[in-house]
Amino acid sequence: MFLFKKIVAPLLFPLPLCFLLLAVGLALLWFSRRQKTGKLIATSGFALLVVISYGWVSDPLLRSLERAYAPPGAAAIAQTKWVIVLGGGTSSDPVLPLTARMTGGTLSRLIEGIRLQRQIPGSRLLLSGASVLGSGSDAEAMSALAAALGVAPAAIVLDDASPDTESQAANVARIVGDEPSVVVTSAYHMRRTIALFAKAGVKPVPAPAQYVAQVNRGIGPGDFYPGVGGLVSAQIVENEYLGIAWARLTGRL
Repeated sequence: MFLFKKIVAPLLFPLPLCFLLLAVGLALLWFSRRQKTGKLIATSGFALLVVISYGWVSDPLLRSLERAYAPPGAAAIAQTKWVIVLGGGTSSDPVLPLTARMTGGTLSRLIEGIRLQRQIPGSRLLLSGASVLGSGSDAEAMSALAAALGVAPAAIVLDDASPDTESQAANVARIVGDEPSVVVTSAYHMRRTIALFAKAGVKPVPAPAQYVAQVNRGIGPGDFYPGVGGLVSAQIVENEYLGIAWARLTGRL
């Protein structure tokens, strides 16, 4: 089921959808007599690509996801026993330094988790993320970097058997039980994370990291041009809402 989701879901992402509309429209224009239909489909694909590239819709939606939970204050995490960090992708390339083996999301989550763990005496760092398609697991890669950054090995616990958020919630629940915890993941991913963890019987304090749609400080020259940032925002938003919809549709939320 995990691989099925990873293969099918990207077909609905904004960029593949735009390319599909353009391809179908151009095929109709070049190889059929359905010229009006081809023009309509190709124009729709182009218009969708423009709207997405500017982030007019996706950026506000992404900000609403990211601002669902505020960063915790010191008092909220003072009694925490566990700092849970959810992996977001790593590379197993041994040539790369430890910091370069992680996606920006994983690195941001881990650094925030280490920062919080150092603020809470006696807490342990639970690193969660399985191996995907035979590569090294997120948990192992994060553990190696955490140790290199000075976290005591005795304070690190691994969950390297969870490929997605739902399984992370279930496995983390078995490890931490009802002990107080804080969970670190990307800000846009926190709403789904908290819902799935609550379903599994865990109610951690949310500690969002990696904010993508930061508050605009003003209009710059680059804002007048389409860019990849809008595409990234749109894909993140769609992935999160598809994940929530799938969990509800299958009774997991």
